[in-house]
Amino acid sequence: MARTMEPLARKIFKGVLAAELVGVFGAYVLFRKMNSSQDFRQTMSKTFPFVLEVYYKSIERSGLYGVREGDQEKWLESKN
Repeated sequence: MARTMEPLARKIFKGVLAAELVGVFGAYVLFRKMNSSQDFRQTMSKTFPFVLEVYYKSIERSGLYGVREGDQEKWLESKN
């Protein structure tokens, strides 16, 4: 019984590993896009505000402050 489950376990492991790699790569691409484009961050604030909040907290934790405030100032200026 154990020998017949071994190929199935390998396939499941490879599938989970591939899903993890795709997820990490996707998170990296999303972070890079948000880090380089204030307009994209504004789009994210309208569609996925919780993702933008995670972005702000991660950069503040790394020691970069003022990005959130700069975004809010620009977005308020563009509304007026």
